[in-house]
Amino acid sequence: YDLGTAALLPFVAKKVEERRLVINAVGPMWEGNQVWFILGGGAIFAAWPLDYAVSFSGFYLAMFLVLAALIMRPVGFKYRSKRESARWRAGWDWALFVGGFVPALVLGVAVGNAIQGVPFSLDSTMRMTYHADFIWGLLGLLNPFALLAGLVSTAMLITHGAAWLTIKIEKGAVRDRAAKIGAYAALATLVLYALAGVWLYLGVNGYRITTPVDAAMLPNPLRKEVVVEHGAWLANYSRYPWRVIAPVLGLAGALVAFIGLRAKSALGMVGSSLAIAGVILSVGASMFPFILPSSIDPRSSLTVWDSSSSHFTLFLMLVMALIFVPIVLFYTAWVYKVLWGRVTTSEATGANGEHAY
Repeated sequence: YDLGTAALLPFVAKKVEERRLVINAVGPMWEGNQVWFILGGGAIFAAWPLDYAVSFSGFYLAMFLVLAALIMRPVGFKYRSKRESARWRAGWDWALFVGGFVPALVLGVAVGNAIQGVPFSLDSTMRMTYHADFIWGLLGLLNPFALLAGLVSTAMLITHGAAWLTIKIEKGAVRDRAAKIGAYAALATLVLYALAGVWLYLGVNGYRITTPVDAAMLPNPLRKEVVVEHGAWLANYSRYPWRVIAPVLGLAGALVAFIGLRAKSALGMVGSSLAIAGVILSVGASMFPFILPSSIDPRSSLTVWDSSSSHFTLFLMLVMALIFVPIVLFYTAWVYKVLWGRVTTSEATGANGEHAY
């Protein structure tokens, strides 16, 4: 939600006090949330090292944009109040906007490209070749379907950020603006996500493995045969009907978020959370077992089985996750409990706000 909140900053907060109110609504939590990005990258490296190598190499400039934008966030939070200059603070406020908007858009674009397939191939030594020019490779990521996926991601996170502001800040003009914009964003999420589903059915080819799969075999993507078929991404829903829960959750969650934001209630946060879960799960439900298909050489496509680490590494990760994830979740829940309650303008800007951003 802090990405969406930052993307909303220039539009819901008009005055200096209002901007400090919005910033301090996510101030105690944004660093912890950003750590999950790092954890996600580390988990991919540990569990699917080949996928990590291919995706981070192929999406190098896109990843650079995301990292550069994320770097602007801590600098913006820490430096915006170092000087009293309105111009200085306005500049860092726009930096916070970029730090929220760009990752939301680019990560969605990356998912859209992964659904369509990425132009890479593997040789017999598992060396990857990315078949796109370094600069034009970035521009090639900005194709119509990928941009639509980016808009879904952006609208979804803006909805989540608006829902967070609705329950986290004091009642007033800022909360009213956030709820209004969030309602429009929720409606946009619903429409754009539905449009993406129709486009996926009508105009995006999927991938299907045609050879028997041995999930216990040594990881080697080149040992399988893959065909590109129209409608293959939707075949999982007919094979496993229960998976339709994911897209239904995405659509229903966006609708619930719209209703909740219109009412300025906590239902908006519940709905936006469900929408995010549904949208993300629907991508996995559609593509499974593929993680990163290859549009150049379908046989090189990476799946959850043939791009994974060794059984020992995965077992070690499982043990560590069982031990530390509950601890992290407990600590996070405790932090939210301690910091629960609405942020007020006096807390963010008054004498008691000396430690606020």
